[in-house]
Amino acid sequence: QVELVESGGGLAQAGGSLRLSCAASGRIFSINTMSWYRQAPGAQRALVAAIASGGSATYADSVKGRFTISRDNAENTVSLQMNSLKPEDTAVYYCNADLRTYYSARYVSFWGQGTQVTVSS
Repeated sequence: QVELVESGGGLAQAGGSLRLSCAASGRIFSINTMSWYRQAPGAQRALVAAIASGGSATYADSVKGRFTISRDNAENTVSLQMNSLKPEDTAVYYCNADLRTYYSARYVSFWGQGTQVTVSS
């Protein structure tokens, strides 16, 4: 069984910072891409940032220059440093990992439970 657990959400003022972390645990053989998504009320879940196992990262245009994604392959963790936060960053943030377990030869997408980020103006 695989579990992704997020932490670090909360309330911040506009212009402030928050750091999200996600730890993957279980019988994990390898992890390919790790990502952060977010879903605001009434909106679809959207990709915020993704990082490959080799470290190359991609970002949504709306967060470029403000957010930084990083990962620790040895610890199976991914983090999202969010700076210069804006009210429009308010959403539930979800961790995602494309991983393979010891029980399967296929890579499967797993999700965390989500963590709320609220940015006040």
